[in-house]
Amino acid sequence: MPDDYAPPQTPLAILHRDHELLAVDKPSGLLSVPGKGAHLADCLLARVQAAFPEALLVHRLDRDTSGVMVFALSRHAQRHIGLQFEKRQARKIYLAEVAGEVAESSGTVDLPLIVDWPNRPLQKVDFETGKPAVTDWKLLRRSAERSRMRLMPKTGRSHQLRVHMREIGHPILGDPFYAPETLGLADRLMLHAHQLRLRHPEGGRGVNLTAPCPF
Repeated sequence: MPDDYAPPQTPLAILHRDHELLAVDKPSGLLSVPGKGAHLADCLLARVQAAFPEALLVHRLDRDTSGVMVFALSRHAQRHIGLQFEKRQARKIYLAEVAGEVAESSGTVDLPLIVDWPNRPLQKVDFETGKPAVTDWKLLRRSAERSRMRLMPKTGRSHQLRVHMREIGHPILGDPFYAPETLGLADRLMLHAHQLRLRHPEGGRGVNLTAPCPF
């Protein structure tokens, strides 16, 4: 993590709140949880807990990814939602702008991932020791220079979408880790957690949380 961490100072954008759940729209450039060192203390968790002290972490988004992030407002809710993520019952939809013209209209990337230890936190494809990682995708529009994609991860590996898009030859624009050659084409990582569907901890009804795409 570079020392020039300067997260956006935007107000907390609340998407949903009830007695068990809190969903917010995380801006790009803000850590989900604190990093190592006082200069990396500012994060979405700290900002949420300043307003809602009872809020508990359930999952994370990469620093440069924006979009829906849900917090639990009770231990029961934290266990309930955490189990949905663990059992892959939570449904996630991301929007991304990728480099180049994607030829097909949809597809699935099934490439196992593992941390690239000499270059961590980067991840890499490894068919021998990697953990299963599957991403469904759908093309929304395309041009010669870029394509807009809907990404639906079936697993939740670190950097999964970023590595999978690069591996099919269409890296996400503005990705400093996996596509530094695209940094001049976007002013941020063009990846947004658009929708999260899960079951409410009380009663199990379906909840659909949506954050409007900023790009």
